[in-house]
Amino acid sequence: MAGIEPPAELVELQRAADAAGAAAGAAATENGYSPEVWRLWLDAAEAVQAAITAHAREAGLNRYELERAVKTKARLTEPEG
Repeated sequence: MAGIEPPAELVELQRAADAAGAAAGAAATENGYSPEVWRLWLDAAEAVQAAITAHAREAGLNRYELERAVKTKARLTEPEG
């Protein structure tokens, strides 16, 4: 992670993607697996990946280290506010 402090907006995007994945998993369990069930999670995951890539490029950071920092902070800390 090398001391990367991820921006709050990336952390929140990751939390939204994680929540969408959990909701999709629950819906799939109840309704069966289909592309429609997973669409919100796929869209959220694509959005967070694009945002991480763009931020890493703009800030001159290693994209993979930034992604790891974002996921760690999103999953191991409480949301602010």
